[in-house]
Amino acid sequence: MDNLPVDWTTLNKLSGTELKHATFKAIQEASYFVQSASVDEPHLLEAVPRLAELIDLHSDELGSFRSLLSSLARSTGLWNYIDTDYADIDDAFVAEAVTAPELGGITFHREQIIALNSLLAGQNLILSAPTSFGKSLLVDALLATDRYRRIAVVLPTIALLDEFRRRFQSRFADKFNVVMHQSEASTEEPTIFLGTQERLIHRKDLGQLDLTVVDEFYKLDPARQDERSVTLNAAVYRLLKRSKQFFFLGPNIDKVSISNDARWEFRFLKTRFSTVAVDTLDLQHIENKRERLIDEIGEAANWPALVFVSSPDKANKLAIELSERMAVSEDASGFANWLKENIGANNFLSKSVEFGFGVHHGRIPRAIAARMVRLFDQQELPVLLCTSTLIEGVNTAAKTVMIFDKEINNENYDFFTFANIRGRAGRLGKHHVGHVIVFNDTPAHSELEVSPTMFGDDDELPDEYIIHIDKPDRSQRSDIRFRHYQAELGLEGDDLKLASSIGLETAIALKAEVARSLSRSDALVWSGWPRWPNIKELSEVLCMHKNVGGFGAYSAIQLTTLINKLRGSHTLKSFLLKQDETYQGRPEGRDNVFKFLRACEYGLPQHFAVMELFVKQLSEGADYSLFVGSISSWFKPEVLKELDEEGIPIQVSEQFYIDGDTKLSLKRRLASLCELNDSRLTGFEQNWLSDAL
Repeated sequence: MDNLPVDWTTLNKLSGTELKHATFKAIQEASYFVQSASVDEPHLLEAVPRLAELIDLHSDELGSFRSLLSSLARSTGLWNYIDTDYADIDDAFVAEAVTAPELGGITFHREQIIALNSLLAGQNLILSAPTSFGKSLLVDALLATDRYRRIAVVLPTIALLDEFRRRFQSRFADKFNVVMHQSEASTEEPTIFLGTQERLIHRKDLGQLDLTVVDEFYKLDPARQDERSVTLNAAVYRLLKRSKQFFFLGPNIDKVSISNDARWEFRFLKTRFSTVAVDTLDLQHIENKRERLIDEIGEAANWPALVFVSSPDKANKLAIELSERMAVSEDASGFANWLKENIGANNFLSKSVEFGFGVHHGRIPRAIAARMVRLFDQQELPVLLCTSTLIEGVNTAAKTVMIFDKEINNENYDFFTFANIRGRAGRLGKHHVGHVIVFNDTPAHSELEVSPTMFGDDDELPDEYIIHIDKPDRSQRSDIRFRHYQAELGLEGDDLKLASSIGLETAIALKAEVARSLSRSDALVWSGWPRWPNIKELSEVLCMHKNVGGFGAYSAIQLTTLINKLRGSHTLKSFLLKQDETYQGRPEGRDNVFKFLRACEYGLPQHFAVMELFVKQLSEGADYSLFVGSISSWFKPEVLKELDEEGIPIQVSEQFYIDGDTKLSLKRRLASLCELNDSRLTGFEQNWLSDAL
């Protein structure tokens, strides 16, 4: 198929009569093209958003073309571009027929309707579509039908959990109980269970599910080298065992591989249907790429801009450099002052935010990261420096994506990942035409075949996954492997599954190390609150087989010190400020303390709990439950951490917490303080809380 013969770059430079003639010619060419193009031909589809942006920019000269654009939008299936105020009656009727008033008047496009019809017919559907397709809206459309009472939604990040929670509560608060935390019990009422795989795999209150939704389903393939893949497969396996229907969604997948005896049937729908167009600027051959990057970042025409770099340290270094060289906004001074007062005056984040640069990666505390994205979407932070955690984990309204690095985890990313990053440019209703600036050679186009572990052959199943398979579903060979680890570890049931969460070989090594420790002393035998020597022994045993850097520390002694200081701090704010004052490392490493806090949530508790199992096998009197439960919430009430995940920073909520508070009672108190303009809250904090609440 030849490309649509329209030079959009030249067209955008015209004006007056010449612009009108050229625009009419472009619409005419696109109309001819409709007759011979496939339904999802990208060159045809991009004509609609390009023309929409052109007409918006030159509305005085091109306003009369809106009805022609609506006809083209109807013909291509991009019905959400039909302007019912100007469209003829037939085009307007199509748009109104696929508009959902219960979803705020959202108009669906043709490929969304095809997917919805498949789902409403009761089919299991795996949907592969570009980032700008509007996949998550399909979930909302299903919920609005009243056909589903109990739904599980598996999402890869807690940031996405909060995004979905806000949207679901906004649209369906009167229909569904939205459950995101373990403390929120299920009822007989219609319920949406939101969770990462690590959370949903442990829920005991799911009951019979009507629908299971898995976002970013390509992560089920272990070839994507995601260390959470086994847990994701195990969680989805358990959900599908109790679910009537499933819906998997993800971008840019060409094929899904299944074994011959796969027990789940599904329809695979692949489409290239995109609602925005993208222009690419190739800068791979320029000499000083970093200087050119900084020049492009300083161009207001590129804002709001996402800047992709390969690691948190690189993002931090770039933030420091940019804030020393320029300012792109001063609208976020309230946020900058808050960061100085609550995480430390020396932390580079406060300075970068002060000059208009946000930073988003896996170390940044969730409530702060969520605020970064919020201010970016509001264009108070015109530039957001990010790693793949943002690209995969949050929906943003970026006009431009600058892809500066070509690596993730020290390896060149493939075409799939590149396409995923590029797909963040443009946003329906805000930026019809996105811009991508690349600074390195782009990966060659290649098809991606996703091979989920749970759809695979028995011989290829990882040991950690087999631990979660019910006995009737295990082959004889799998059952032999299962019983091997059962005997090797001396564990059964949930205890064996807990051991698999840290890796079975790691668990075996820790079991031997625990035995050696107990032969030397009884430092691992304690209950309630451990003393310094107990925590030190825990840390040293752990770090014999795990890289301590993964827990945000440089040594077992420093890990012990950090745990003890966190436990002894009256507030999280005081802990962070003290760490900021005493830090002596590289400037870009100041946020390593946040890496430690993440490890306290997930990593340290699981390893310590497994070590407790092995201590109990050899000695009586060990009970780590209070300590393990407390470290996962940073030794603060659990409700504070839950609110932090919902966008309310602990540094604010801990000031107003009263013993015995539930999440609801504390949220009501915070809302009341905002309404009363309480002087203990700054204006910035009141706005932050109001948004979150």
